[in-house]
Amino acid sequence: IERRRKSGSFVRRPQSQAAILEIHDIATEVRGLGLLYRYERVSRQRRITARQDDERIEATAGTPLLELTCVHFAAAEPFCLEERVINLTTVPEADAESFAETAPGPWLLGRVPWSAAEHVIGATAAEGQAGKLLGVPAGSPCLVIERRTWSDGRPVTHVRLTYPGDSHRLVARFTPQDG
Repeated sequence: IERRRKSGSFVRRPQSQAAILEIHDIATEVRGLGLLYRYERVSRQRRITARQDDERIEATAGTPLLELTCVHFAAAEPFCLEERVINLTTVPEADAESFAETAPGPWLLGRVPWSAAEHVIGATAAEGQAGKLLGVPAGSPCLVIERRTWSDGRPVTHVRLTYPGDSHRLVARFTPQDG
């Protein structure tokens, strides 16, 4: 409960932490907060690369892709919106997976050894479908983590993870490198 003077009392969303330089499992993160985890696949579409995929997944024209939209819940509240594209040339077995019961992140980690990853971290205002699926008003601040992964130089996936801004922190611990 958060109490604000002259505004009243509000139920705060649980605040989680994630390391910047690792690929973490959202279910483990939610359970680490002591909350019940639930996953819901919103959409699944097989398609061929489009112009917007050029920078996201580095796939050549005509590459088959699997596009997924999913919501991860902490208790009854939306915790994270996952928008993912999987390169079916690199991971053809993903085409046969419905992802109705299993989230794509842990499924990929269990099947495809990744050799490189890139995180881009930013902020955005909730709008349209993202705001609706996260259960936040339009214009609400959101944290966005975009990640691309490769396996032996071949693009595997691009994922955009969007979190309500008041429920997530990024933490990095590092040591100086020898000069």
